Amino acid sequence: MFKLWSNSYKDGDIMPKAQRFNGMGQDGDNLSPSLFWENAPTGTKSFVITMFDPDAPTGCGWWHWVVANIPTTVTHLDEGASSKGMPEGSIQVRNDFSFYEYGGAAPPPGVKHRYIITIHALDVEKLDITQDVSPAYIGFNTHFHSLGSAQLTCVFGTEK
Repeated sequence: MFKLWSNSYKDGDIMPKAQRFNGMGQDGDNLSPSLFWENAPTGTKSFVITMFDPDAPTGCGWWHWVVANIPTTVTHLDEGASSKGMPEGSIQVRNDFSFYEYGGAAPPPGVKHRYIITIHALDVEKLDITQDVSPAYIGFNTHFHSLGSAQLTCVFGTEK
């Protein structure tokens, strides 16, 4: 079974300060979480990682992190890898903060939000993209090449 986990937090945990955004009312460290995965489906040729908040009050959620073209030789990312150096050949596309790396949680006061990290195993070595494509474009192409996926979810929110 394809599995994803982190040493930064466990599935269902409250997002730690290290992974929260620094701005928009938050004082986090904005470090991408450590990620580990194993048992990718047979035929996997690359990976895509996404972090999405479906609870953002936008009508379409919020993309916090999108990375494509991760080689199959990679089975983990260290905490902070998004800003310290991603695997060769991988591409971080612009998120909804309008920058090209991880952006942590910064929800408005109120309801807790879910932050869903998904790793997708693809049947192609790379998607034909640049860093300027949208997360939706990555999602569209990932959908047609996905062999399977695994998820890790944490939550975060502040009181009104």
